[in-house]
Amino acid sequence: MAGDASSGQKARTEPAGFPGDEPVRRMTDSLPVLISYIDADERFEFNNAAHEKWFGRSCESITGQSLRDVLGGKAYDSIREYTIAVLSGREVTFETRIPYPDGRSRHVRGNFLPHRGSDGAVHGFYALVSDISDLKSTERVLDERLRFEALVSRISAQLIHLPTGEIDKVIENGLSLIGGFFDVDRVVIGEFLPDVKGFRARYLWLANRDTSGLYMPSGRRPLPFPNLISRLQTDGAFVFGSLREIPEDWTDVRSFVEKFGLKAAVLVSLSVGGAFMGGFTIESYRDERTWPDDVVRRLKFIGEIFAGAMDRKRSEETLQAAFSEIQRLKERLETENIYLRQEIKLKHNYEEIVGQSTVIKAVLNQVEQVAETDSTVLIQGETGTGKELLARAIHNFSSRKGRTMVKVNCAALPAALVESELFGREKGAYTGALSKQMGRFEVAHGSTIFLDEISELPLELQAKLLRVLQDGRFERLGSSKTIHVDVRVIAATNRDLVRAVKDGRFRQDLYYRLNVFPITVPPLRERPEDIPLLVWAFINEFGETMGKRIESIPKQSMELMQRCPWPGNVRELRNVIEHGMIITRDKILKVQVPGLSDSVGAHDLTIREVERKHVVSVLERTGWRIRGRNGAAAVLGLKPTTLHSRMKKLGIQRPGKSFDISLDSRHIVE
Repeated sequence: MAGDASSGQKARTEPAGFPGDEPVRRMTDSLPVLISYIDADERFEFNNAAHEKWFGRSCESITGQSLRDVLGGKAYDSIREYTIAVLSGREVTFETRIPYPDGRSRHVRGNFLPHRGSDGAVHGFYALVSDISDLKSTERVLDERLRFEALVSRISAQLIHLPTGEIDKVIENGLSLIGGFFDVDRVVIGEFLPDVKGFRARYLWLANRDTSGLYMPSGRRPLPFPNLISRLQTDGAFVFGSLREIPEDWTDVRSFVEKFGLKAAVLVSLSVGGAFMGGFTIESYRDERTWPDDVVRRLKFIGEIFAGAMDRKRSEETLQAAFSEIQRLKERLETENIYLRQEIKLKHNYEEIVGQSTVIKAVLNQVEQVAETDSTVLIQGETGTGKELLARAIHNFSSRKGRTMVKVNCAALPAALVESELFGREKGAYTGALSKQMGRFEVAHGSTIFLDEISELPLELQAKLLRVLQDGRFERLGSSKTIHVDVRVIAATNRDLVRAVKDGRFRQDLYYRLNVFPITVPPLRERPEDIPLLVWAFINEFGETMGKRIESIPKQSMELMQRCPWPGNVRELRNVIEHGMIITRDKILKVQVPGLSDSVGAHDLTIREVERKHVVSVLERTGWRIRGRNGAAAVLGLKPTTLHSRMKKLGIQRPGKSFDISLDSRHIVE
């Protein structure tokens, strides 16, 4: 640069590369870039006009001044490493923020080029520095916008196809991301409740700071701040960066803000299809804030995403509530119309069990209750009442129905073979055991075993059965190897097991183990209203096999059958109908009801007298023969031992004869 220094300044030698002509000076002064030449002592020797804009001082006042004096200590320290490098002979390119004493700072990008003299030594350096603060600010805005777009994409992608049960979790996580992104203290989504015209905080996020002074909403609250809610509904948002920006007449809002120390907030309306759903709020309790329009637009956008997800969840909850109400009404209707419900089940689920009486429906209800479990069932009832049919129904409606139910008649097995039949045997276990045999419990593994006439099981085997019931383990006869089985046990008896326990004929512990779920089958005489249904069921059954068609039954015959005590129950009734079908030649059933007639006084007999008369009649017809195919027991549908017991109870003896009718007798001794 040509010319003398101003008064008080030393003479300067123009550095090489800076011709003193005025055109060059005008060219460098026109550039927005700061251009300088700084000597080896770090003093300004040449400056263009940009220095005046940067430092507010004329070029002449800066020329000759040291770099530290012009920049100030902090700014000088921020570039000190670069000046050391260039004065050591290296070219330097850098980017940094230069702080100023007034608190402002510039983001700059610069180049330092060393100037060497003819002797090769570094005499100073050229500095070209650009202010890129605006560029960096734009980059920050773009970067922030990209990060926000990524945040929105992340939240919306999760919410679009998410099951409604997971929406709450994703929204809560989204509030956390938003709170961190905007560096606020609290983010809230308040839900508007139209039914009570109130609000509740549906979702809430708090920063990891001391929250003792923050307002914590809970439960349902009356509609707060009507002016604020109105603004949200009309404008879609309300923004304030300080208390001063809240309207003076909004006294309730201003009081709230002052009370809880809220410094700044953005409130965005949530709505779907024009319906107001609530508000989405980000809040700062630390300092006042400036909320650019761009921030508000972003929050409105993400609020739309949240509102859509909440509406989908609300719709799902409404549908679920409606479904629950339908279920409740359905259950109530089923309870109030239980008779009809059970009738339908009889028709569709229990074809083998015929009846519509209250007592038989109560039994079938017990079958339903226990069928789906693996609990042991004890079915009690007189001979011929259908205990095996109930056992089969329990099995068929259980999870074991895929395998065949195994039946064991404990009374029909010879005493010497009961153990091997139930638990199996090894070859040579006893004389005549020529091969290995699986027991019924092994065969029933994974299924159900029906132990009929359980009261007839010998005492010595009752302990082994108890062990199977307790832990599913036993040993084959002649083997010490323990076998494990998974078997559901259903037992049946026509005896009074409580009395058998008292008499020492049945183990008490086994009785308690069997009596987990007792079902008592009512005798036929306790459900006379079912007799017409049973009669027609048997007529249809035998009609198909015999090729006969019965169209009617005499009313008198049906009334007699309904008055009959039927000691053999359903089995005896079936035998009577079969006999009637055999002797009937036309389409009107001719049935002979044993022991009953339409004679005068028949209606005055007691049940005991009717039963006694009936049994005596059958005995007389069979010549007082108890056993055998045509014996009284077979006609009555009873076991001989049961008929013996019934005769003793009714005081029946053959006229002019003396005979033993004890329960342990196998024959009548005349």
